[in-house]
Amino acid sequence: MAGSPCLLSTQVLVLNKNYHPINITNVKRAFTLFYLDHARAVDADYRVIDFMNWTQLQPANNDEVVYTVSQRFRIPRVILLLTYDRLPMGHMRFSRHNVFIRDDHTCQYCLKKPKRSDLNLDHVIPRSRGGRTSWENVVCCCLPCNTKKGKRTPEEAMMPLAKTPFRPRGSQLMHSPIDRMRYQQWRPFLSFLGEDHPHHKFLSAPIDETTKTEFVS
Repeated sequence: MAGSPCLLSTQVLVLNKNYHPINITNVKRAFTLFYLDHARAVDADYRVIDFMNWTQLQPANNDEVVYTVSQRFRIPRVILLLTYDRLPMGHMRFSRHNVFIRDDHTCQYCLKKPKRSDLNLDHVIPRSRGGRTSWENVVCCCLPCNTKKGKRTPEEAMMPLAKTPFRPRGSQLMHSPIDRMRYQQWRPFLSFLGEDHPHHKFLSAPIDETTKTEFVS
């Protein structure tokens, strides 16, 4: 299966078997779950479709598609896990992705929000000075601020932090601003979370492919 790297990394909403949104994954991971029969696609008419039948659907002109040697497939923007019925909770693992979410993709020094490729992680206390790679010592940082700060502390660089970094609870990282709702197909399912509320948020951590449909916090 092939497609633009950018397209393969775009987002797919993941529902548990009770149709509750629990995750946002990428197209490549979604197709893996789909192909291995751990998930079904949910189309715009709320039909639940298995992989074999999905491959028989003819893409419309405005559909996003991925390709094999002989065929092109529509990209499902919502998938339904077949056996997983829990809601994610509790501890969230430390990762680059989750630090960006915690800090709302905002540089913690200049408060700018550049594109993701222009973001980096910064150790508040540099590793060369004994700083740990942990929630409490790592922040989202733009490349210019990362270069400017170098191997100094914020005080030495005269670059105060916007806020003190912290270890979030799972429920705090399970949400991102609703203006990140990329696709209209998501809207009916996000209504479960009260997405009409102006301050409501939704996002979750990745599904661990080694455990198939198990959600890993």
